Amino acid sequence: MDGINLWAVLVAAVSAFVLGGIWYGPLFRLAWCREAGIDPDKPGGHPAKVFGGAFVASLVAAGVFAWFIGPAPELARAVGTGLVAGAGWVATSFAINYLFAGRSLKMWLIDGGYHSLQFALYGLVLGLWH
Repeated sequence: MDGINLWAVLVAAVSAFVLGGIWYGPLFRLAWCREAGIDPDKPGGHPAKVFGGAFVASLVAAGVFAWFIGPAPELARAVGTGLVAGAGWVATSFAINYLFAGRSLKMWLIDGGYHSLQFALYGLVLGLWH
């Protein structure tokens, strides 16, 4: 992590957390809950545990991605690498699990789309702020 801007990693994690709030909130909440078989009016688990755990996971992912692309990536390369990581690694890994679990294409598109944008957003922040 030598040379990595830890403030940029923190901001990248926060930005992806905000994206998740929009993505799984007003944009796709009802569709995602329907596909997951979850009642949208009954949250599953204690909010502090769920949101706290999600933020920690986002922080770890942003930190590992920052390490992966290096301390001063060129902006287009950072965003492009983020899209490739999100769509090519994360979303395809979800696809494998979703196929075996019998989950819907719609749910995969929602989750895979979020993670593709999440990593592109990491790249944007880390590419702009060295």
